[in-house]
Amino acid sequence: MGTVTKTETCQTGMKTVDMVYIAIFAALMAVCSWISIPTTVPFTLQTFGVFMAVGILGGKRGTLAVLVYILLGAIGLPVFAGFSGGIGTLLGTSGGYIIGFLFSALTMWLIEKTLGRSAFVQIFSMLIGLAVCYAFGTAWFMAVYTSRSGAVGLATVLGWCVFPFIIPDLLKTALAFVLSNRLRRFLIS
Repeated sequence: MGTVTKTETCQTGMKTVDMVYIAIFAALMAVCSWISIPTTVPFTLQTFGVFMAVGILGGKRGTLAVLVYILLGAIGLPVFAGFSGGIGTLLGTSGGYIIGFLFSALTMWLIEKTLGRSAFVQIFSMLIGLAVCYAFGTAWFMAVYTSRSGAVGLATVLGWCVFPFIIPDLLKTALAFVLSNRLRRFLIS
């Protein structure tokens, strides 16, 4: 029977800690999706949750947290906005924005890996990640909407799905940046 060295224990412990952080942030994204701010066009805090996950956990673990969140919703758990879930939600018109969260996280991870984690790079990566989510979600919306209801113009879709959310999303991004920088040193070793 072999003995476990201190190094092996630490490596195993880190993997367990990583899984716990990923699960916690997947749950945080679910809670953020349930919080709806009533305005002319109501919005949720999903993007805030995504940016907090990547901002605090870093690219790899943050992206895995987003993936877990999406997979939980795909199997039917009500983790998406309005307590919805299921593959039907992902295949609907707004599903592209949810899947776009994964591409946002991947983009942020790539930027972090390439340029580091300075404050400027984090802000830049969050803004590019938001743009990636908008682009993917808008293309998805147009494809699904066109297949179900007929052609729709890009300007119309941007008016429905992007323009009303730009200011709230920029505010959520700024808040996620500030909070993730303050909390990272306390939460992540």
